[in-house]
Amino acid sequence: MSARGKLSARLRSARARAGFTLLEVVLAMGILLLGLSVVLGLLSFGAALARTSAMRTSSAQAVEAVLADLEETLFPLDPNGEAGEPEAVVERKLPGNAQIYYSAKPVLLPIDAASVVEEYHVEVELGWTSSGVAKTARFETVFPRQIPFGARQRAKHRAQD
Repeated sequence: MSARGKLSARLRSARARAGFTLLEVVLAMGILLLGLSVVLGLLSFGAALARTSAMRTSSAQAVEAVLADLEETLFPLDPNGEAGEPEAVVERKLPGNAQIYYSAKPVLLPIDAASVVEEYHVEVELGWTSSGVAKTARFETVFPRQIPFGARQRAKHRAQD
């Protein structure tokens, strides 16, 4: 065979061997499948974390709304313009979210000699319905007996007028 014939035979033989074998294709598909499963697993884990974060944020906002409402309504003004006796709250709907309700029970803390203001231990119970099931959460806080901030501001503006 001439040199030219040997060269063309080599080229034809190289072209015949240029493709992938079935084993290589199956192995590549397996690696691709494994990589995609890992990525999809990470996406579902990230979605679960985002949902948990959203639920915690919603809970924190509900608690803040309850505390703000209690600051304004727990101690009503008496006829002298002072903070009156605290009133227990029974299943009051949360302002801004009618699906959540709360109850609050104030109890006077023992007064010590250094105390200048009465403080009340307040037990709060939040309630809501989720997927048809009634759920509750409880927390406790302490409120000083004082005129609500909004009432103070309204009295201040009336005095200025």
